[in-house]
Amino acid sequence: MDSKTAIAVGVGAGAGALVAAVAAPVVLGAIGFTSAGIAAGSYAASMMSAAAVANGGGVVAGGLVASLQAAGAAGLSGAATAAVSGVGAAVGWLVSLIRRKEKS
Repeated sequence: MDSKTAIAVGVGAGAGALVAAVAAPVVLGAIGFTSAGIAAGSYAASMMSAAAVANGGGVVAGGLVASLQAAGAAGLSGAATAAVSGVGAAVGWLVSLIRRKEKS
């Protein structure tokens, strides 16, 4: 890999990590996982309803809906931010690598 490609891939990975870390809380709020609880009529409310029906009337502690609500209410933990950033970096790396190969 030449130096230009290495720089482009590094920039893509860094941008992906930053965008993912910043976008995750925004997306959670947009789909209804807010600091005040799950917004009525939202996608999050539909998820909660489906989870409650599937589990006999309650939402499982530590399950997907509960974890997303905790993140929406309190923000992402350090570990969750690292995980989201890692996934964003991987996606950014792949996209930049694919784009570089298309240009060649």
